[in-house]
Amino acid sequence: MAHSPKTLLTQSPGGLVPDDISKRIIEQIVAVTDPLTLGFRRQAMIAIKTDGDLEKVADQLAEMDEIDYVVISAGSFDVLAEVVCEDDDHLLEILSRVRAVPYVTSTETFVYLKLRKQTYSWGTR
Repeated sequence: MAHSPKTLLTQSPGGLVPDDISKRIIEQIVAVTDPLTLGFRRQAMIAIKTDGDLEKVADQLAEMDEIDYVVISAGSFDVLAEVVCEDDDHLLEILSRVRAVPYVTSTETFVYLKLRKQTYSWGTR
């Protein structure tokens, strides 16, 4: 018997029956790794100034495989993008692509020298 992705099977006295996933609490397990241990030698935050639609810029950046974090921000920069790269040449290539995105007027790159803390422990609400 095929079930939709939102259907689980629950044991009942009559056997297995479908159970709607929206009625259950599901936990997500997230593995946090240090990119250096996986062969990526360069991480950086690219701070971006724009003169156009922030959401379009953010959406285009989010499509780039090397960018793992994109946020529209307040302050001196409009968008922040975190990148994980193989080396400095790879970072340079990514920067060229970021600067070619329409409405991007300037970038400032903050190269990570050493990762001291990276967690995802916000808890549940």
